Amino acid sequence: MQEMSWGTLAADAAEIAAFGKARIDGKVSYLATVRRSGNPRIHPVTAMVGDDRCFIFAEPASSKVKDLENNNAFSLHCGMSDSSGSSGEFQLVGRLRRIDDEQLRAEAEKICSYRPSSNYHLYEMCLSEAIATTYRGGRAVRNKWSCSSSE
Repeated sequence: MQEMSWGTLAADAAEIAAFGKARIDGKVSYLATVRRSGNPRIHPVTAMVGDDRCFIFAEPASSKVKDLENNNAFSLHCGMSDSSGSSGEFQLVGRLRRIDDEQLRAEAEKICSYRPSSNYHLYEMCLSEAIATTYRGGRAVRNKWSCSSSE
C-alpha cells in the first residue's frame, strides 16, 4: 500500500486535515504499534503537524522504537475530551519513517510543543488513510480519506 505525506492529505481533503490538526497537533494522542509477536501495543505520543508533514519524537530505548524497528505500521488516535465524543475523533493509519536529516529535525523541533531531547528519534507519519468522526444527534458521521483516492 502506498503512503502519502500530511501535505497530500491537506491538498486532497482540507476539511479532514484541518479537523485532524485541531485534534492531534501538540496534544497527547495514542499510537498503536505492532510488537514482534504480532500483538498490538499502545503508546501516548505528542504529534506535531506543520510544513506539510506530521512528526513524532521517540526515546530510543522505548518499546515504541523497538516495535517500529521491526514493523513500522501504525495507527494514531486522538485523545478524547469526554466519553460522548463531543469533540470528535480523528485517526491516522500508515507507516512511520525514521528521519535522520538535520534540516527536517530542526523544522520538527520548531513546531514541537515541547523541547525534545537531542537523542530522541524523529519519525514522519506516512499516511495511507485518515478518518474524521463527528457525532450528530447521537449518530457517528465519518469522513474518510485514503491515499488510493489521491492517485
